Amino acid sequence: MTEVRLRYEDGTIRVEGDLSGAVPADVVEYDPRSETGRAPAVAYPQVRTALTEAGLSVADDVLDLPTLELETSYRLREYQQAAVNAWRENNNRGVVELPTGSGKTVVAVAAMAALDTPTLVVVPTLDLLDQWHRELDREFDEPVGRLGGGSQRVESLTVSTYDSAYLRADELGDRFGFVVFDEAHHLGGQGYRDIARLLAAPARMGLTATFERPDGAHEVVADLLGPVVASRSAEDLAGDHLAGYDIKRIEVTLTPEERETYEQNQGVFTDYLAQSSITLRSGSDYQELVKRSGTDPRAREALLAKQRAREVMMNAEQKLDRLADLLDRHREDRVIVFTAHTDLVYRLSERFLLPAITHETAADERREILARFREGAYSRVVTANVLDEGIDVPAANVAVLLSGSGSKREFTQRLGRVLRPTGDGDRATLYELVTEETAETRVARRRR
Repeated sequence: MTEVRLRYEDGTIRVEGDLSGAVPADVVEYDPRSETGRAPAVAYPQVRTALTEAGLSVADDVLDLPTLELETSYRLREYQQAAVNAWRENNNRGVVELPTGSGKTVVAVAAMAALDTPTLVVVPTLDLLDQWHRELDREFDEPVGRLGGGSQRVESLTVSTYDSAYLRADELGDRFGFVVFDEAHHLGGQGYRDIARLLAAPARMGLTATFERPDGAHEVVADLLGPVVASRSAEDLAGDHLAGYDIKRIEVTLTPEERETYEQNQGVFTDYLAQSSITLRSGSDYQELVKRSGTDPRAREALLAKQRAREVMMNAEQKLDRLADLLDRHREDRVIVFTAHTDLVYRLSERFLLPAITHETAADERREILARFREGAYSRVVTANVLDEGIDVPAANVAVLLSGSGSKREFTQRLGRVLRPTGDGDRATLYELVTEETAETRVARRRR
């Protein structure tokens, strides 16, 4: 029987030996003169299977990994165990889609304990890097490495930011048998895809609250990690494992002055669209408009007018009046106020004396605010997009969505911030404040 040898080399699988056309070219790019072939590291299981099925003897030097002894003290809930089982049945590949606060980390930790293999966890933010590092260090009797935030230490269990993993993926590709991508929708980004392509790890898991991306790049993620193998919505888990919840929509009206400003600027925008060939049916259509604005003064004015109309719509004065009512009504509750704009965060912070968290807030200050929120010293905070994902937010039971995008992901993440179980049987509430007779009504309908 002909023997071939597999090696890992800089993000690829090197195949050495005479294949004699036994393996399809779409699996291994083969050079018969040198009797060597190459395939991307992500295809390692596929390459090995194809060679074996072709009747070749395989000497596999790709992954020479120790067997760990990983034990977890977690007691999985029914849906968490079902997710692990579904992932295992899919050959240890796939995406687990569960709402914020439902314990996606627990699912990954249980999978790690089941495999007992060196594992890389990839996360999008430094806050998640800290959280995962603490979690693995507490749960397992193994040193935990860290890539990101000034540290570059690799261990059998390692947590890395997407950026650090991207920079070092080719040298890490044969160090791990299992890779977990937290907030896996980020893997759809052009650069980050290479992380999964350069790793040979056959076991792969993606964790996310909302898998689908508006640009369709979730299909690329499915190719790299496997399909969605388990999915539960907030509605599925509400009442038993997450807080029950109500979504209340409050419509507000523009003042006569705001209405005049809105209509005037919205008219400039719609008039330009009517005279151009752009229909704005997708994100790519909007990008085309942005490109045109670089050379076409009318396109630039249309975009500026659209922005002015949007600011009026999202920052309507009546929204602030209704927010005052809601803050008064929920004096005894934990409240998070979400907006789309950083400048409005600071206005609300000053007007209502609310602690503010934005992308400009230093990490130490943010941690202090959230710690005081957790302890009850603060009962409310206001933020833009920085708390949507990647940060461990203390339990709150009221969210006020003052303004936002049409993104289903953004809406789901913000709802998830008030769904963590508190054990007191209370229901969570999310208020949507929507300016009537404006484009915001369509935005709200799209995200719902």
